[in-house]
Amino acid sequence: MAAQTFIAISELHPNLSHPKVAGIVIGKSDVKSFPDRKNIGVDRFTFGFTIKDSPEFFVNVTAWGNDLYVNGLSNSFSTGDCVIVENPLVSSKDPEKGDKFCPTTPSFYRLMVTEVHSQVSLCADTGAIERLLPLIHLPVKDPGDFYSLGDIVANGQRLEGTVINILAAVRSIGEMKQFITSDQRKGQRLEVKLFDDSVSSFPLVCWDREAIQLVQTLIPKETVLFIADAKIGFDSFRSGMTATVNAKTIITLNPDTREASLLFSYAKEVAESGALDQDEKPEDVPVESITDVYTVGQLKQKAQDISEMFFGITYSFVSKLDLNSSVSKLIKTRCTRCNFMVTEEEVSCSNLMCPGRDQMFSSSTGFDMLMDFTDHTGTLQACSLRSPLAEKALGCTTEEFTNLTDDERTAMKWKLLLERCKIYVKILPSIKMKSGMRAVVLDCSVADPGEVKQHMSVLLQQP
Repeated sequence: MAAQTFIAISELHPNLSHPKVAGIVIGKSDVKSFPDRKNIGVDRFTFGFTIKDSPEFFVNVTAWGNDLYVNGLSNSFSTGDCVIVENPLVSSKDPEKGDKFCPTTPSFYRLMVTEVHSQVSLCADTGAIERLLPLIHLPVKDPGDFYSLGDIVANGQRLEGTVINILAAVRSIGEMKQFITSDQRKGQRLEVKLFDDSVSSFPLVCWDREAIQLVQTLIPKETVLFIADAKIGFDSFRSGMTATVNAKTIITLNPDTREASLLFSYAKEVAESGALDQDEKPEDVPVESITDVYTVGQLKQKAQDISEMFFGITYSFVSKLDLNSSVSKLIKTRCTRCNFMVTEEEVSCSNLMCPGRDQMFSSSTGFDMLMDFTDHTGTLQACSLRSPLAEKALGCTTEEFTNLTDDERTAMKWKLLLERCKIYVKILPSIKMKSGMRAVVLDCSVADPGEVKQHMSVLLQQP
């Protein structure tokens, strides 16, 4: 296919005849409807999107028409797609009218498309696509012009109502909640938790369905966002600041900037250390209060059905416990305040979000290993077994363990392997595990045969 000729956004002006513009969609709004003042009882529909064709230039496009045309057009592409806009109306921006509800652009103009005169289609020109795709990772504002989350928290209510740029990593993505407004319109809300090297959790609220669909595709702890023109407010319910995605906001995923690269490296390091998981961890309940009994299969199924932590008991065999690994894989040192992994030689915590960075450093060393347990319904792999429970299960301290020979470690392992145990577990959702769940052993001991027999008749009937 021959390469097509497109008008650059920087060269747009109202006198162009049948202009054709190619760009990558960097922002998109929800479809809205308004009563048509010329036709009583008829609604007009509209939505907007923003396209970019170079690092410096991008422009807003508005579509108007009936329900079928506008909703059909909106559903035909998403943020991140490359599109061709043919024969739009090119008009000067009017900041007093609709343009104040659109992203701020460097262009003097805006584009309008209608069903009769214009066409919007996905770009099939491979040369254009290769040129446009990298632009999705370039922020629409100066990459150094942003607030850290710490800056927002420090300024507090002085930022109430302001619109600012934010660079932050995604910590977690909540579930979309739907509601009905007082005038019977459907609405939705989703909250994203952000973090950086100054604040461990900060809320970003999304109300538009398009924004929600975009953030739902993100991978927590592996995505950095440059959020241009987020609105800052004070939430009296939680007595803290929040950021909100609005009609002017453009979110750039994993920006191609030095600042974002540094934050991405930090986010990866913190995520791998488990410090964020530890910070999120609710208090464990006493094991004597845990009464629900599950098969391994039931534990896996419940973890898929709900996205919350839960506790349970399983009567299973310990099928894997690698005590012959190197000591560094079985015994680890962590900061006592944030649980960040450190070396025994360190004199301070390297976690920038540690709440005790300004205090005297303290650490603790203990068992930190993985085990599998199995029953007739399957195997739960890589379950976390840590001190002090590990000392109880193994019958020795970390110091005693380091002095054992390989034969003595093997003998210790076989005291638990293939024994049916009564195992108390905490199950947490986890994106890092293939199973989507993470199991923490709270207690483990060889099961009483009578107790096993009591539950076995029920367990064997379970899928």
